[in-house]
Amino acid sequence: MNESLFDAQALEAPAALASALAPPAAPGHFDELRGAATPESTSRLGVPSQPAPLYDATSVPPAAPAPDPDAGGPREHAPLSPSWAGFFEHLGAGGFDDLPRRAISLERQIRDNGVTYNVYADADGPQRPWSLDLFPLIVSPESWAQIEAGVQQRVRVLDRVMADVYGPQQLLAEGLLPPALVQGHSGYLRAMHGVQPPGDTWLHIAAFDLARGPDGNWWVISQRTQAPSGLGYLLENRLAIARQFPQAFENLHVQRLAATYNAMMEGLQNMCPAGQPPHIALLTPGPYNETYFEHAYLARYLGVTLVEGNDLTVRDQRLYLKTLQGLRPVHGLIKRLDDQYLDPLELRPDSTLGVPGLLQAIRAGNVLVANMPGSAFLESPALLGFLPALARRLIGEKLRLPALPTWWCGERAAMEAVLPQLADCAIKSTYPGDDSHTSFDAVLGRHMGRRELDEWAGRIVRQGDEHTVQSYLPLSQMPTWTQDLGRGHLAPRSVLLRVFAVSDGPRSWRVLPGGLARLVGPDAQIASMQRGGSSADVWVRTHGEVDRTTLLQPHATPASLARHRAPVTSRAAENMFWLGRYTERAENAVRLARLTIDLLGGEDQSSRALLVWLHQLALRNALVSPEVPSLPKSRRVFERALIAELGDVEQGGSVGYSLRCVRQSAAAVRERLSQDHWNQIVRAETDFLRRSAEQASEKGEGGYATGAALRLLESASTALAAMTGAQTDRMTRDDAWRLLSIGRHIERLGFLSSALAAGFEHGSVHEVSGFEAMVALFDSTITFHARYQQRRDVATLVDLLVLDGDNPRSLAWVTQTLRKRIARLAGSAPGKLTALSHELPDPDTWTLEHLCETDTDAQHPALVNLFTACETAAYHVSDAIGTRYFTLTSESVRSVGA
Repeated sequence: MNESLFDAQALEAPAALASALAPPAAPGHFDELRGAATPESTSRLGVPSQPAPLYDATSVPPAAPAPDPDAGGPREHAPLSPSWAGFFEHLGAGGFDDLPRRAISLERQIRDNGVTYNVYADADGPQRPWSLDLFPLIVSPESWAQIEAGVQQRVRVLDRVMADVYGPQQLLAEGLLPPALVQGHSGYLRAMHGVQPPGDTWLHIAAFDLARGPDGNWWVISQRTQAPSGLGYLLENRLAIARQFPQAFENLHVQRLAATYNAMMEGLQNMCPAGQPPHIALLTPGPYNETYFEHAYLARYLGVTLVEGNDLTVRDQRLYLKTLQGLRPVHGLIKRLDDQYLDPLELRPDSTLGVPGLLQAIRAGNVLVANMPGSAFLESPALLGFLPALARRLIGEKLRLPALPTWWCGERAAMEAVLPQLADCAIKSTYPGDDSHTSFDAVLGRHMGRRELDEWAGRIVRQGDEHTVQSYLPLSQMPTWTQDLGRGHLAPRSVLLRVFAVSDGPRSWRVLPGGLARLVGPDAQIASMQRGGSSADVWVRTHGEVDRTTLLQPHATPASLARHRAPVTSRAAENMFWLGRYTERAENAVRLARLTIDLLGGEDQSSRALLVWLHQLALRNALVSPEVPSLPKSRRVFERALIAELGDVEQGGSVGYSLRCVRQSAAAVRERLSQDHWNQIVRAETDFLRRSAEQASEKGEGGYATGAALRLLESASTALAAMTGAQTDRMTRDDAWRLLSIGRHIERLGFLSSALAAGFEHGSVHEVSGFEAMVALFDSTITFHARYQQRRDVATLVDLLVLDGDNPRSLAWVTQTLRKRIARLAGSAPGKLTALSHELPDPDTWTLEHLCETDTDAQHPALVNLFTACETAAYHVSDAIGTRYFTLTSESVRSVGA
């Protein structure tokens, strides 16, 4: 919409202006903005105004819902619905003119908050910003009453279906549920038969995908029970959109979300089999899962521990979390992992995502899992056709919220009835994602020609049980804001609504008053975030008082504070440890590469000892490969090889490789890092590798430009300094941070010890150029010249680089800091060191006189022995830390908090 149109109508009422600017929904679709269907003959729609009978002869149509004031009859140029009129009337002082700014602000907020949805096939990398529209989907109280009652009823039915399938199996015996849909489904877990879940509750979190039809009623399209996604994203959506429209959010009396999350957590805690207070964790597949951001976000919000499979272990049929302090019992598990990956001992043996022995712990009744394993068969679209009869059999009620007419083609009568209707239906896989069955993406008959329809009909006839057919529903369309034309404009987009039912006690559920709206593109057949879909916040209005419950308790107690103080898992600790090591390793590589290139381009290139020293350090720190000719033999070849391998992340181990390892380690502990810290890490790797690739492609006949390489390294050094600042000044000093710091100092001690040892071995420190290079490598040039001026002897070198307790790059400072951090990590009394600390040399025993002593060959044996001892101790301590805190295989392993 161009600027003149906004200006010309700036004085009109906002609701009238919105009605004039917003195009109507497509013909035959319900227009959420105007509360009416865009006129089209209902006889042409896939779903008539009243629910069509399913092939189940005993099914009955659902009761008519309460009238919705936002849903009127089809009429042209209809005014906005009351909800949307109220929304636009309370846009704020800027009105429509302010929408472009708000859209930019929303996009920046999503980016700054690091809200991502991973797309595996994305050419730009595995992470992309979460897509969120500026406008919310607004649901009236009357519509929500229909949805809430229907969803509560459906989750009760599904829970009892699971109880019967894994219990007496009367539904199968009575023929109300075909055995092929249950026992023929790979998601049916025979290992769960006979299990009695805590609180006799199988489903704790269930999601239902709904769509509003042209008649204004809501219809169920599908259901998710294994590990439904969206509970975290909808929270972020709510915070972001409510911040953009605070006046509208308050004046429309939008129901809050926190009370439902609080009830869910209280219900889980009360049903946990043991432990007061119980320890609950959220199980995630890891940072490469497409919804990992949500897992970390939800764990923080709920105050539970975020864990991966290798964080957990089963001992004596009980589940434990591996922490730095030992094994801590886990009483409840919220899983975001599909069932087949949960236990490699009984399910998929090739899975490294689960926990060996978890099913045995569940069978023993020692852990609550939300949801209980074995619910995957409930997600089959074919089940929708059987639920009306199942509801009457299990709870004695008719379903209040209808599902789209659905036919499972495994029954001959259903297949014959639906084959003539394929052009008006969707064809879905009965067993989606099941390797043991034919699986395919859903297709719409209306998008196919006669030949394609005949081919699909042939497949259905040959493999009827693999196919499920569902009536086509023209999705309702809501107004969205798009800025692809000028300043932006309103455009209708089809929308699906995902709502969640969560348990608040044994066999009791409540529906979250909101949800996740998923927008479908104009050319898309299905709503999929993986395929470029976007989302919208969902505002559920209420006529009563807004529940302002918050999870932020006004009066904190020791128990509530402990709930939000998550233990440091062994996996998180190990990744923090390596984050520290790789950050230091990258700094060392940058400093050594800059020093080497500077010296090779300098005037004094005659020192063979200096060249040998540089060559040995470059080899040791993977700046060049062993095949490169030695530096004294071919300086230019060596220099070109060093510059060429700066950005090699495949075979080299140089700067680019270390930066990538920094990012990978950080990704595994993303929830522990600030957004600024994470952005610095990602930007450092991206910029370095991009500029390195550009430099390699632009090199001339003379080889790589040393000036460009030095500028690249200088930029990397600045980025690493910012990372170090974030790690030093902006992180809580818990055990995870101590391990990060220990990792940095272990790497520093090993690097500096080896550099000093090589300098004395080859004699480079006895020459002016070599002496200056050593001081520069220790980042101590200014301090050295200010303190010692022009003295360049072994005593001054040892005094500053070995013994100075105030120099953060001296061996004494690094070793003493390591000893103290290790002691604090182990929980020893203040001022007392542990056995592991004593593995490191004690700087208090070092003296300048002893270290400067020479033998008959004018060598310094005590000094060289100290370098060797420091380097050996550094890596010995590293191995000991891994054994004690990461793999938990040492004798110190114990159970805590039982």
